Formats: sequence, C-alpha cells, structure tokens
Amino acid sequence: MRIGLLAEGGYPYATGESGRWCERLVRGLGQHQFDLYALGRTGTPLPLPPNARVAGTASERQGPGEHRTSRRAYGRHERRRFIEAYHRLATGLCAEDDEPSHGDGPETSSTGAPSTGTSPAAASFADGLYALAELARERGGLPGALRSDDAVRALESACRAPGARRGAAAAGLRDHLAFAEHLERALRPLSLDWYGEEALGAADLCHAAAGGTTALPGLLAKRFFGTPLLVTEYGVPLRAHYLSAAGADRSAPLRTLLAALHGRLAAEIYGQAALLTPGNAHARRWQEKCGADRARIRTVHPGMAADRFAEVGEDEESGDPATLVWVGRVEPAKDLIGLLHAFAEIRARQPDARLRIVAVPAREPAAGAYLTYCKGLAAQLFPDEAAGAHAVGENPVTFEELGGPEAPTLEDTYASGALVVMSSLVEGFPASLVEAMFCARATVSTDVGAVVEIIGGTGLVVPPRNPRALADACLALLRDPERRHRLGAAARARALELFTVEQNLAAFRGIYLELLSRAPVRHRPGDGVPFAHPAEAHVPGSWAPKAVTAGTGAPDA
Repeated sequence: MRIGLLAEGGYPYATGESGRWCERLVRGLGQHQFDLYALGRTGTPLPLPPNARVAGTASERQGPGEHRTSRRAYGRHERRRFIEAYHRLATGLCAEDDEPSHGDGPETSSTGAPSTGTSPAAASFADGLYALAELARERGGLPGALRSDDAVRALESACRAPGARRGAAAAGLRDHLAFAEHLERALRPLSLDWYGEEALGAADLCHAAAGGTTALPGLLAKRFFGTPLLVTEYGVPLRAHYLSAAGADRSAPLRTLLAALHGRLAAEIYGQAALLTPGNAHARRWQEKCGADRARIRTVHPGMAADRFAEVGEDEESGDPATLVWVGRVEPAKDLIGLLHAFAEIRARQPDARLRIVAVPAREPAAGAYLTYCKGLAAQLFPDEAAGAHAVGENPVTFEELGGPEAPTLEDTYASGALVVMSSLVEGFPASLVEAMFCARATVSTDVGAVVEIIGGTGLVVPPRNPRALADACLALLRDPERRHRLGAAARARALELFTVEQNLAAFRGIYLELLSRAPVRHRPGDGVPFAHPAEAHVPGSWAPKAVTAGTGAPDA
C-alpha cells in the first residue's frame, strides 16, 4: 500500500515529538511504501528507511513568490472566479451558524464537492475553499490574489453583510488586512504542486499527522482523486489556537475571524476524513465538539519507547524516598508557583523533603523570565539552610536542566526520586506522566487534559490551582512507602499495556488495511487487470497454457 504521509513540523527534516512519531510509524510499518510530504521546513533530510521517500516539501517561510505560478496575473474571467470563490469562503467565515439542514443526504456545494457542514455557513465556507483550490490547480496565482485588494474588499463585504457575527461586523481595515495576510499563509497548501496523478493522486491513503493546515493537502486529495483521508491528532489545532499567547495583542474582531477560520477548517476536515484517530479522550471530545462523527473516531494512544526506562522500572526501591521530581517545560501553564507553595507546606510537615525541578530546554523567550521569577520565589520561601554555624547552606529546591551534569538523562532524573509530581493548569497528553509510569514511579497530578485517562487508578489526582490539596496528596505517598510502591508497579503495568510503540503500530497496521478495504478500487494506467490469470495457470499441468515454440507457431511437445 502506498501511503501519502503529511508530516507536521517538517519530518524528515526536523525531529521533535511529532518527527519521532512519524519515524517510528514509517520504520515500524515496513510493508507499506511511504511518500513523505513535509510541511514546515526544508534542508537536509534525516536518513530514511528503504520504504520511504521525500515526495514533496513546503517551507513555512516560503513567500508567495516561491509558490508555483504564484505571481501570475489573473485575467478577467479568472479574477471573477476568484472573487466569487473568496466571497463564498468569507461569507461562511463571517456568518453566524444557522440551524442545521435536515435533508436525507449530505449537502452538495455548487462545485460538486460534498459538504459535511451542518449549516449553510459551513457549506458556504467549504464551497469557497474547494473553488479556490480548483482555481489554484488550474491557473495558479492564488497566493498573490489572496493578498490583493479584491480579497480585502470581498472580506469587508462579508463582514458587513446582514447576519454576520457581531465580532466580524466590528472589524476595521487593519483587521481585514491582518486577517487576509493570515488567511494567505493558512491556504498556501492549496497552491502546492502535489495534486497530480504521480503525487498524491498515486497514494492509496493520505495520512495527516495533524489537523488544520497540515491536513489540507489530504482534504484536496480526497476532493480531486477520492483518496481516503486519515487524520491523527495528538493536539487539536483549534484548542492550540485558543491557548496561544500570540493572540494576546490582537483586536477582538481579528480574534473572532481567526477563531472562525480554525473552527470551519477543523469541521470540514473532520467531516471529510474517513477516520479520525485522536491520541486521547481529551482530544476526542474537542473533535466531537467541532462536529466530528463519533462513529468515525477511534482513540489511538501515542506510542512511546519504553526500553530506555526498563532498568529503572524494574528497580522499585531506587530513588531518595523524600525527593519529589518535576520534569517539563518551564512556562506559566505548568504553575510552578503553585507547586512551590505546595512544597512549602510539605516542608513544614516533613522537613527532610526535597524538590527537583528539571527543565526541558525551551526556545520561548518568555521561559527565561518565568524561570527567573520561580527561582526568586524559591529563594524567598526556602532560605538556604545550614546544619551549623560554619556549614554552607543548601536550598531544598533545585533548578536543573535536562542534559546537564545533574540530570543527564530522563531515566536518571526519574530514578532520583520516589514521587513524580505535575502541577499544570493546562495539558494535552503529558508525556512526562507516561515516562514516570514506565519508571514505576507513583504520581501526583492535577486533573487537566488527559491526566485521568493516562494514569487510571495508578496515581493521585487533585484539582488545579489548589496547593494545599497537592501538598496533602504528596505527603500521603511520601509517608506510605508500601502504597507508593504498589501504585508505581501498577502504573508501569498500565503504561506497558497502553502506551508502547508496539501497540501504536499494531493499531495503525489494522486501520490502514481497514480503510483500504472500504475504499473503491482505482485502476491506474499500466496496472494489470486483477484475476486476469487464475492461480492454477501458474501450476504445471494439463490445464496450464502451453508455451509456443518460436518461429513454428506450434506448441512445444
């Protein structure tokens, strides 16, 4: 089977969690041929297995002039097509959702594309999106047109139309210009040269490693060639948009338009996908709220390498029984301030307790300022303590960086403590919890994201923003080693059953075959006719056709 893998983050040009997942998938399913389409980065690709090749690349920083025929000027007919398509798309974005239609079958857009939108506004958005895609495929020139005055005027008209969202109606010229620029970046996949018979048209299945813009080429492959689309999401783009700090300085009308764009695009992708595979129930609930059909959702937990944690996991007695370990990116959503206040209460009731805060290196500029603030707070809450007048004081809270001399590896970090704690206010699928479970460590976590789904009954869960509850739960496990070891062993067994690479690969192996079995057969030029030669024709016998001797026209004796 040929799989068109749409990779988030630019695999095989970039690593990271998404890149590692793609690599495990490609190498683990060696019986399939993978055509990699990298969205996001370019450069020198990582070494690939024999069953994979780079079929297409697109850089996030690619300007409109670098796209196929992007600066081609439209003629009168093409310009009219563009304005009409853009207006339909903008109308679908700006209009409030009406009552869903209750016809017997799916709605059909004027371009012939089936629309799964539950309202006329969603159908209008899908209609315009596919019309723009067809224009880009036939004539090119779309990136330049999306930044033109025609686009801005069509957007302004849609925002001022009766029935528009209140936030969209309040948008001014600056908002229109900013949104047009954002929309042009979001729709750049429409102008790629991936939509040919030898590219995505040759794939038996399109597998998008994320939703949103990453899945757009798969959506168009379904539109142009009928290729089934599989969408895997371990983080929901719409949720990420709402939580992003990048929108803090944007105006309210601009935020309304951007939220509408992400919501409409998510709903169309979810509606057209043959199957959705969220990584956890938390992501699944977001997909359902965006209109995804429950019958076409199947939760597949992300696979993580467990071998590196085997030695630590088999040694339940390792680690300082009074040390708590926290691992993650240092950012306000992790609520390290609440963790430090909780640890102050722990220290008041168990003076020998210690806390290791191990930070994963982060590129965000704001992370440094937040880390500095947390260090200052720790110095105020826990002045350096010395055993005597001539001894050097030591703080019970240490801040370390993963990969440094104190915390060279993750397994060493988890092995150093008896309890792993997570104090986050917002989470998706916290991988640090699974890693701690592989290491047979009991955990205390806040009830956010997919935490309860991950740990089941193998750890303690407390409400977020509640330092006292966090402290009580930590003390309960610090003072009860037997219970702590029992929960750690159960956590390791659960992680090995649900969150390994093997179970992830087995799930997708079955899903690929299932989707292919349900897809209509497509014959390509040069393909042989199925069953043209029955199996018995290849077995020697009287029923097999006899070879003809060259030049005589008579069969061999």
